[in-house]
Amino acid sequence: MSAIISISLIPAIAQVPVVHTYNFLNLPISARVTSLGGNLISTKDNDLNAAIVNPALLSDTMNNNVALSYINYFSDINYGYAAFAKKLKNKQNVSAGIQYLNYGNFIRADETGAISGSFTANEMSLNLSYSRPMIDSNITVGGTLKTIYSGLDSYTSLGSAVDLGIIYNRPKQNFAIAAVIKNAGYQWKPYLKDNREKLPFEMQIGFSKRPKHVPFRYSITYQHLEKWDLTAHDPNNASVTIDPLTGAPVGGSKVTLFGDKLMRHIVLGGEFSLTKNFFLRVGYNYQRRKELKVPEKRGMTGFSFGFGFKIYKFNISYGRAVYSLSGASNNFSISFDMNSFYSKK
Repeated sequence: MSAIISISLIPAIAQVPVVHTYNFLNLPISARVTSLGGNLISTKDNDLNAAIVNPALLSDTMNNNVALSYINYFSDINYGYAAFAKKLKNKQNVSAGIQYLNYGNFIRADETGAISGSFTANEMSLNLSYSRPMIDSNITVGGTLKTIYSGLDSYTSLGSAVDLGIIYNRPKQNFAIAAVIKNAGYQWKPYLKDNREKLPFEMQIGFSKRPKHVPFRYSITYQHLEKWDLTAHDPNNASVTIDPLTGAPVGGSKVTLFGDKLMRHIVLGGEFSLTKNFFLRVGYNYQRRKELKVPEKRGMTGFSFGFGFKIYKFNISYGRAVYSLSGASNNFSISFDMNSFYSKK
């Protein structure tokens, strides 16, 4: 637990360029998003679980929909999300949701190892989203207001953030392009007095397309528009790029280094529609692979996969993301339309 608090509170040192607070906001919530590489902002369909990534994905087809997600992360860490959507007049839509993360229970001990009790750590965000068409029905804009609480042992923090999104969707052409600004906000109450931290602000663009007569949709998301170089650097020589895991210098030609920096922004995803109610999904996150791979045995680090299906009135999805040789995360999502349970007269 001391490591968690240190990451949250201590200023950046050595290879880490910037430390942000409330990084749990960037964890993939939807099982579908998890299986497609960890990010998906440009696919607009009836999936309330995906609308947390881009509020512009919230639509009137989600009226009275409920979405639930649970993620079995690493060690005893678990997190999840629950949301409810409602349609308003003039194709305006709102949703309310809660995102939580529980680090589990920890033994309290001093530097000598003497045990003095136990403590917990958790973080939470209450989200209110809104969307509406703009100019024409193909363009939708949306926003999410987040009220954030973090409690790490005796340290507590409060903050707020806003996500803004827009999507241009052409259903007949099976094409969409989107842009998102995430976590623009402020830490109102820092963990330590006079030690206010930045939120994980980010800008993204995304594109998705389903080719004609092919039961397959691919998506490409470009993350971190606000920063080009996502590699770490030697603090004693800013011109030397280093591997953030091993600390070894990264060499190669200018073309190779440019390609490496470009690919660190890219998340790739593919979704196969085997039937109307069954989907297979696969994704690849280059940045995750570069940061967490073991050079001697790379394995499937950075890859993700999953599936989704509809049974009775429920849409169920599973996603698994391989972070390293030490393990992977498992994500389960379910959504349903409450209208479908109403008796018809």
